[in-house]
Amino acid sequence: MGIHDTAIVAQGATLASDVEIGPYAVIGQHVTLEAGVVVGPHAVIDGHTRVGEGSRISAHACIGGPPQDRAHDGSDTSVEIGSGCTIREHVTVHAGSSNGRGTTSIGDGTYLMAGAHIAHDCIVGSGVTVASSATLAAAVEVGDDAVIGALAGLHPNVRIGRLALVGAGALCAQDVPPYTLAQGDRARLFGLNIPGLRAAGIEAERLRALKTAWRRVFTSGLALRTGVRQARALVGGQGEVDELLDFLDATTRGVCRAASVSG
Repeated sequence: MGIHDTAIVAQGATLASDVEIGPYAVIGQHVTLEAGVVVGPHAVIDGHTRVGEGSRISAHACIGGPPQDRAHDGSDTSVEIGSGCTIREHVTVHAGSSNGRGTTSIGDGTYLMAGAHIAHDCIVGSGVTVASSATLAAAVEVGDDAVIGALAGLHPNVRIGRLALVGAGALCAQDVPPYTLAQGDRARLFGLNIPGLRAAGIEAERLRALKTAWRRVFTSGLALRTGVRQARALVGGQGEVDELLDFLDATTRGVCRAASVSG
């Protein structure tokens, strides 16, 4: 298809030779589109934005607009989108803020469904799925292969760990640890994300270790730091367990509470 006659591509934009741009799309002067990128009709890609190889951006998506941040001083900030991403209709991804990291980044192979919003300074890992109308507020961090359900709302600066699953409509004001399942308003943890762990090839022995850590930290009635310390003594030294416990140790916003003592 090439570049449609009605598309507007500003002088200075950097486009690979095989990029496809649909009718009435707008590409800003500081945009870079790498090989195989497809941009749908009426999409707008602006600001200092790089879109990685083979990514597809659907109709009416708006990428690279200025941050919705009153403290932003108007200076140039950026968006980095990895390779093989899918960005569906009406998705918005805002550039970083001068008041924050200055960059919003999305990893390889991430799928943003219709109407999702990625705010300024977010760090979204690779293989992440963000379902329709989910909203990531400023400086949210999402680990690789996590799933954010439809209509979920994530508070600024919240961290979502690797392979975590945030259920539809969940409102997350605190961190969601790796490998766990969170849902509700306010979001609570409902155990480990067992389907996601199995799909990721986590072996039975490693899964048992994660379950032991989960029970010690979240269902024993211990204070968080005490539970983490005891879990390290019991099953520490294993990759997934250490990742979970390190995540908990690093929290600054606190961690979503467990919904019950069932484990």
